[in-house]
Amino acid sequence: MGKWDSRRAGAGGGIGARRFVRALPALMIAGGIVFDLVTPSAVTAVPLFAAAPLIAAPFFSLASTVRTGVAAVLAVLVIRLSAGVITDVVPITDLLTVITVSVLALAINGVVRRSNEQLASARVIAETAMRAVLPTPDDRIGGLLVAARYEAAQADEFVGGDLYAVADTPYGVRLVVGDVRGKGLDAVEAVAVMIGAFREAAEQELSLEGVAQRLERALAREGSRRGGLDSMEGFVTAVLAEIPAGSGTVRIVNRGHPEPILLHADGALEVLAPTVPALPIGMDLGAWPDRSDEWELPAGSTLLAFTDGLSEARDADGAFYDPAARLRGRIFPGPDELLSALTDDVRLHTGGHSTDDLALLAVGRPARGQPERRTTVKIVGRADG
Repeated sequence: MGKWDSRRAGAGGGIGARRFVRALPALMIAGGIVFDLVTPSAVTAVPLFAAAPLIAAPFFSLASTVRTGVAAVLAVLVIRLSAGVITDVVPITDLLTVITVSVLALAINGVVRRSNEQLASARVIAETAMRAVLPTPDDRIGGLLVAARYEAAQADEFVGGDLYAVADTPYGVRLVVGDVRGKGLDAVEAVAVMIGAFREAAEQELSLEGVAQRLERALAREGSRRGGLDSMEGFVTAVLAEIPAGSGTVRIVNRGHPEPILLHADGALEVLAPTVPALPIGMDLGAWPDRSDEWELPAGSTLLAFTDGLSEARDADGAFYDPAARLRGRIFPGPDELLSALTDDVRLHTGGHSTDDLALLAVGRPARGQPERRTTVKIVGRADG
């Protein structure tokens, strides 16, 4: 079975499981009726009738849970009436047991619904905060074409701490793509700290290494103010890049982040691995000087930076998505088309069930005659997957 077939099988299996769960309470009641009819009167099917509303409680609406409980009670009542033993002690006890369990199921349903509402509310708040914090880069900055994407995870998790920013500075176009450890509003706050520090440092620091050190100090300072690094999510992986004005080169400082990719106009591809690996920002395990690496950035090429939501996306067989392998040999008109194709491809790879947020930033050096292109930044929630 190929990967595509496996993904479809996995999706089909998930749909089948949901359908089975939806049908299970009715099956329990029907099974209880059949069991009671074919077994001696001394044997009772009450556990099956009682299980039906309990199964419905966490998965069904309040109305459906009520209907399931009423159906279970009526089934016991009709069976005992047809047997003419409704006034005996044991049938009355059985009936009271099913009624009690049905009432308990309603209470469970209420607790589950309130928890789901609170979870949904918290996620909406986190997504709104992320929209407010993440900058929207212009489609053309410092003579370069820019495109960005942010897609929230499809799993039942809060918005994470993926970030990106681009700035046109006296030293050229500088950019950062990073990933804060953790999720939720704390991660969004850390994103805000990182982006604010980057925008200030990018304008003031003479070197890209200086920008990285400013981010290090900003995260440490904010962590101390909040009573420790754990409150600021501990550390941030990040890649910083600098493209000097009018230059055909790009400088990169990589602090423990997935390696960017350079796509050439002819479909060739380079993975920009750092010469010396470095620790993430905020991981206080010692001090080492940052070191930037430099690569050629010819006309028509595009620099792609991303978070591990891309490189660690898995298919139904557990295989990681390999952006370099998927992009090698492919040609795109511009950064926006590149990111559109990439997000579509990773959705196919995961079957639409990603478990981590995904941030992408593409910066292209236009070739002669290449038209300007409009860019949008899109935050996609779970309902859009």
